[in-house]
Amino acid sequence: MKVRAIIADDEPLARERVRSLLAQEPDIELLAECANGSQTLKAAQEYRPDLLFLDVQMPRLTGFEVLEALEPEEMPIVIFTTAHDEHAIHAFEINALDYLLKPFSEARFKMAVQRARKELEKAPPPRPQPRFAALLRHVHTTIPGGGRLLVRTPERIIFLKPEEVDHVEAAGNYVVLRAGKERHILRETTSAMESRLTPAGFMRISRSVIVNLSRIREVQPLGPGQYSVLLKNGTRLDMTCTLSELQRRLSEI
Repeated sequence: MKVRAIIADDEPLARERVRSLLAQEPDIELLAECANGSQTLKAAQEYRPDLLFLDVQMPRLTGFEVLEALEPEEMPIVIFTTAHDEHAIHAFEINALDYLLKPFSEARFKMAVQRARKELEKAPPPRPQPRFAALLRHVHTTIPGGGRLLVRTPERIIFLKPEEVDHVEAAGNYVVLRAGKERHILRETTSAMESRLTPAGFMRISRSVIVNLSRIREVQPLGPGQYSVLLKNGTRLDMTCTLSELQRRLSEI
């Protein structure tokens, strides 16, 4: 069985290194080489590779952002190839098969490829049925405040009720949903999340924080015109909106 692969790295020498090593693996068919994240995403969606050799730091989209943008049924086996060891924990959190730290040896590379072969020999996961895919699309586009938030992970799909969320924090191109002791990451802008959650009783209290108003225990003054919000779970959040704005929103729910 041919293993269909894509190489994604913005460094030409790094792509050449992986390509030369793959040339020694007769069962691996190289489908494409990509020099940035947007090319990688397009190629992964078009070719549906079995195996993706993926750099972390790339222009336009990072390796993690590429994987975040893929649908579950489009996800290949991923072997990260990078010079940055600080991303290893995140890589394994999203179920990467392996993490090759540059410069890696030929023996280490062959070990990773063999692991990929063994993984592909297992029964492939079932593709989502059309009705299930339609359900996901419906949930994802449900009217703000009336449905659930769709959180995809490599292992499962979580349907999170807005009222289960304590607050939302901005994190670059993502938002972090804090729900009790759980932490969920979505590729979404803070403004878009604010629009979705405002009808469900949420308010943006600072540039980077949206809070569930029903979770507020008290507001504490920090100084002239400065306040912090204390949630029922003990979390303290800085507030830059005015107290009158908060009072008005609280009176509306």
